[in-house]
Amino acid sequence: MTNSTLPNTATAMTTPPPPSAAPGVMVGSQLNARIPDGDPETAWLRRRQEYRVVNPANRKKFTVAVVGTGLAGAGAAAALAELGFEVHAFCYQDSPRRAHSIAAQGGINAARARKVDNDSLYRFVVDTVKGGDFRGREAEAYRLGQESVRVIDHMNAIGAPFAREYGGALATRSFGGVQVSRTYYTRGQTGQQLQLSAYQQLMRQVQAGTVKLHPRTEMLDLIMEDGAARGVIVRDLVTGEIHAQVADAVILATGGYGTVYYLSTLAVGCNASAAWRAHRLGAYLGNPSMVQFHPTCLPVMTPWQSKTILMSESLRNDGRMWVPLKPGDERAPGDIPEAERDYYLERKYPAYGNLSPRDISSRAGKEQIDSGHGVGPMHNATYLDLADAIKRLGANTIWERYSNLLEMYRIAVGEDPMQVPIRIAPNTHYTMGGLWVDYNLMSSIPGLFVGGEANSSYHGANRLGANSLLSASVDGWFVLPYAVMDYLAGRLGQARPALDSTAVLSAFERAQARTEALLQVRGTRTPAEFHKQLGNYLWEGCGLNRSDKSLKTAIGQIRALRSEFWQDVLVTGKGLGVNQTLEKAGRVADFLELAELLCVDALDRDESCGAHFRIEHQAAGEAVRDDDHWMFASAWATTAPLDFATNPTLRFTRHAEPLHYTNIQPARRNYQ
Repeated sequence: MTNSTLPNTATAMTTPPPPSAAPGVMVGSQLNARIPDGDPETAWLRRRQEYRVVNPANRKKFTVAVVGTGLAGAGAAAALAELGFEVHAFCYQDSPRRAHSIAAQGGINAARARKVDNDSLYRFVVDTVKGGDFRGREAEAYRLGQESVRVIDHMNAIGAPFAREYGGALATRSFGGVQVSRTYYTRGQTGQQLQLSAYQQLMRQVQAGTVKLHPRTEMLDLIMEDGAARGVIVRDLVTGEIHAQVADAVILATGGYGTVYYLSTLAVGCNASAAWRAHRLGAYLGNPSMVQFHPTCLPVMTPWQSKTILMSESLRNDGRMWVPLKPGDERAPGDIPEAERDYYLERKYPAYGNLSPRDISSRAGKEQIDSGHGVGPMHNATYLDLADAIKRLGANTIWERYSNLLEMYRIAVGEDPMQVPIRIAPNTHYTMGGLWVDYNLMSSIPGLFVGGEANSSYHGANRLGANSLLSASVDGWFVLPYAVMDYLAGRLGQARPALDSTAVLSAFERAQARTEALLQVRGTRTPAEFHKQLGNYLWEGCGLNRSDKSLKTAIGQIRALRSEFWQDVLVTGKGLGVNQTLEKAGRVADFLELAELLCVDALDRDESCGAHFRIEHQAAGEAVRDDDHWMFASAWATTAPLDFATNPTLRFTRHAEPLHYTNIQPARRNYQ
């Protein structure tokens, strides 16, 4: 039995982590992440050589269900279908091209080292591991860098219109957390162009009959047989009908859970339900408290808005972030002379300046706002100023680089960013946490694979800008096809469960009971009201800064709010037909459970690292890790009755995956 096919079992921890800080949390076992032994730089090559393959004539015998059609899901579905497997692809949008990958703006990293700036694979790995504050897997950072070369070549070949230099070579720019130019881009719409390219390949397979596409369809539950994933239960969002799709393997590529905070840069429809319902059936959730707050969002401007708007990090290549030196300065930015401005990132982190990583840039911006230096009508923003770049390079050059972003700002705010500074503030963006997966991207449930932002792979405690589109593309096109085929090779000749089997009927009944429970409450408050209140609790208790006191307060508030939800939520309409309130209620119910675990994980991890900033663990405002006790990834199990007619008491067990570094030695992050 090769390392790639070891059963996903846990063993007793040889070095137990410290006692839980969170009340009621049980300490579990040490997890085997199935990372190949030896040099992490060659781990992926060796693992690919170990993987089994399936005879092309046998591939049509296997069915794979892919939930989510963003870069990871569309890539995996198209690649597996191209190989000859039968694929069913599900998305709740009306078209796969509307998956949230399309909203990414700035670019996609690659360790191609085409600039003469001394970039390399090793430097890419150093930047990624250091950027994640040494809470990610070293071997996976190598895989990310190695496959990044193929990703750029592949996306270029299938039609992504990357920006080019005058001579025709693909252009690059810099992004946060690095000092070289390795980010490939298509103006400020890179995610859109990559998603459309992946969508074209997916639809090619739909046309060929190898992919059956199910749009306007939401996953409600996971079919389990003999402890393994064997399909999904889904609801048609147009008819309301619930039906089963059995499969030999399931891939979840459903994105992150940042919308648990209500206000975020994510689309309002983004949710955690597919991942959370798999978690409730046994899929561990890794590092749920590792949530990234992006430093360059538009500030909250009204109490009624349902999301925030992202201004790409690419603007920080040419924009300078500053606030008035004098607190409460009401002057227009053009009236404040240079000597009375604080370019706070350049002051605090001179080596990286305005391209400092997102976690420390966000905290630095919040520090300025909280200390009374905030600007704008609500004094809740800082400036991102392009004036120096316009003077140096000319207005035409800046407009060519960022025109769609600048036009978006002009429409949203009513100000011309070529004439006045952009107002920005930190807000919820990306989740490094997600379903825990091993090196093969398989969860703790055999047969359930997880790709893209839905998993907790690659990024550790903080994601570097432009590694998101990369990790989703690497997972979808170049990891999941190998790993899933290896898993299916061991299932040749094994039948899928029948539609009238106990496994399918049990999952169907769970999904139906949950829907009926939500419809029967008939309270007075809408799901959106509960969601907004939950977001306020999380922002105050588990936002950019966390503390023992704030986290314990938030946990109590969330538990009380969940109880109130099941007593007073109002879901109008019926289960059949279009019912967006029912959809929202199901997602908020999952958020109310996920939010408690998010805060429990943050309370339990008694250190600061990356985006997880416990105010008890800092030195001069910088995060202080505790490598002696917390050099591991937390992987949580939640125990609770699967009875959705009541508000269950959640019990949490923290398993641990030890982290080891061979080529990149842990050190205090220094961007100064």
